[in-house]
Amino acid sequence: MIGRLLITELVFIVATAVLQGAAFLLLVPLLQALLRGDTDAAWSWLTVMAAVGAGYVVTTWFASQIGMKASGALLDSLLTRLGDRLIELPVAWFGQDRSGLAAGIATQGAMFVSNMPYAILRQILIGFITPGTVLAGMYVFDWRLAVAMTVMVPVILFGYRWLQRAIGRGDVVHAEAVTDASNRVIEFARAQPALRTAGEGSIADRLVADALQNQHRAYRGLLVTGGAGIATFAGLVQLSLTLLLVVGAYLAVGGTVDVATLIALLVLGVRFNEPIVAAGDLGGGVAVARTTLDQLDRLAAVAALPEPQTPAKPADWGIGFEDVTFGYGDEPVLQDLSFNAPAGGMTAIVGPSGAGKTTITKLIARFYDPESGTVTIGGVPLPELGTATVEAAVAPVSQDVYLFDDTIVNNVWLGNPDMTREEVIAAASRARVDEIAYRLPGGWDARVGEGGTNLSGGERQRVSIARALLKDAPIVLLDEATSALDVGNEIAIGEAIDRIRADRTLIVVAHRLQTIMTAEKIIMLAGDGSISETGTHTELLAAHGSYARYWTERVDATGWQLTPTDAHTHPRL
Repeated sequence: MIGRLLITELVFIVATAVLQGAAFLLLVPLLQALLRGDTDAAWSWLTVMAAVGAGYVVTTWFASQIGMKASGALLDSLLTRLGDRLIELPVAWFGQDRSGLAAGIATQGAMFVSNMPYAILRQILIGFITPGTVLAGMYVFDWRLAVAMTVMVPVILFGYRWLQRAIGRGDVVHAEAVTDASNRVIEFARAQPALRTAGEGSIADRLVADALQNQHRAYRGLLVTGGAGIATFAGLVQLSLTLLLVVGAYLAVGGTVDVATLIALLVLGVRFNEPIVAAGDLGGGVAVARTTLDQLDRLAAVAALPEPQTPAKPADWGIGFEDVTFGYGDEPVLQDLSFNAPAGGMTAIVGPSGAGKTTITKLIARFYDPESGTVTIGGVPLPELGTATVEAAVAPVSQDVYLFDDTIVNNVWLGNPDMTREEVIAAASRARVDEIAYRLPGGWDARVGEGGTNLSGGERQRVSIARALLKDAPIVLLDEATSALDVGNEIAIGEAIDRIRADRTLIVVAHRLQTIMTAEKIIMLAGDGSISETGTHTELLAAHGSYARYWTERVDATGWQLTPTDAHTHPRL
């Protein structure tokens, strides 16, 4: 559809430009007739001009209408393409903050590109086709003046290309600065609760200020480069008019061209220059639009995770790691990791901070593929299952779950949009979200705020567990909150975990002592990303190894924080 609209618009733009050039050319015989005092001839030429002008008005109207339709269709196509690509991109691409880039393309960039057919392309084409028509007609009236203008065509084209490249280079720098500034501002807004406690002069303040200052410098550089380029281009165009005046004066002095014709051709020369100058002013817009299209091309070039032509089917929902090594940079987080998590059971992953506990859940969810080794579900490597199969089988429950600025029920509904409202509320009640709904004005339709700021950390995780219950996936990946929870959330999340583990393979990055000790299997990670010990809670305590020391430290810490002095021997779990 867009292609047909653009071709149709192009036809009308060319017709508009040719008719405009023809109207300019008709000024020559009209002025000649007027200067000779031939009224009848002048009226004849004026009639022809009126007919050409009427045609110009009609084609201009059609070009504008079709251009607006093409711009709307192009905007829809760009945003659809961006959204589809963001969904297809591997989660690893989002490891760096790409919010500013995506927002920039979706707003300013897409709008600018979509305006190309209506506001920019039409003017640029007219700016060159109309003078081309005028130049061709000048050969009919006086070939010598036409040659003088033709000589300047390569110079003008060279100046136009130089202008585009200069503005394009400046816009690339400016676009990068805008992306960085947008990332920092978004980050600054999201982190306000923490930043307000830091007071003025925090590192976030400096980062935002530096990013905005860098954007200001880049924009100033773009203005200087663009302004200089436009001025230079306008000077080249005016040089062609100067050359025309010199040649015309020389011919008039020599008596080889009459004054009436010379005046008419000089007026035509002025009309020849005006559309070119206007096109030069807009030429930088093409380079700016090219920056956005280049960003979309780079998104399209991001390598996706390999997908099978025919997805395999897992034998069960057990999870296996076979000699898995993975890292986010030069240093591996996991090294030669091998273990099995039985289907239908709960496996707790414990260990020191930075040992790779959350990374394991990300590999199971296929946010990444390991650098070496194999991650399997039901004995089938994840690349053979395909991302869609893995996503359907796995329900992640993160400790930093993101809630949208919508109602409680709609945030739970994300887990399975095909369910009815009653089914959503029933699943949410099993995760004790009903207590949250009753507490807030509006009940289930109460808004949770951007990122769930109206809820506590424990309440947000309850909503996340409700999503997993609603999705009813056979594998649940639960990353427990590391921070201390109040008694109500502690009990509610414990009960929700008990409900979610029934008939499911549950992988828990465990921090709660109650969760750890009730797991069918515990994997104790070492600080270097390898496995220190595996077994049940009883077996590992009896081994008196790293897990026993870890457990003793956690019991001591829990007893010191939450119970009276004699609770060291009887900690509250």
